[in-house]
Amino acid sequence: MQPLEQQDVELVEKESIPTLHFPPDDVLSDPVEQNQRRHDAERATALGNAYHNKVSIYFQTDDGATKCVNTSVWATHEQYITLKSGITIPLRAVLGFTF
Repeated sequence: MQPLEQQDVELVEKESIPTLHFPPDDVLSDPVEQNQRRHDAERATALGNAYHNKVSIYFQTDDGATKCVNTSVWATHEQYITLKSGITIPLRAVLGFTF
């Protein structure tokens, strides 16, 4: 996986996420990276619930743009993560997390 801290990453507010469209296929093709992403999502959830810690979530939209949101993760589900206010991001669109 390429480094997440890139010059071409757009920082977005979590409130704008419901207006975005996500790719139909997983942005990570490597099963090892997919497992690491799930582990990181569950870690982000634990930090968000226990300590109200924010993480940077890097994700891709269906136009191929890489975006980042800095927020707390409230829950990790089979197919998506839930942020504050019930906002969701499909796990298949998440490139990674920075803690």
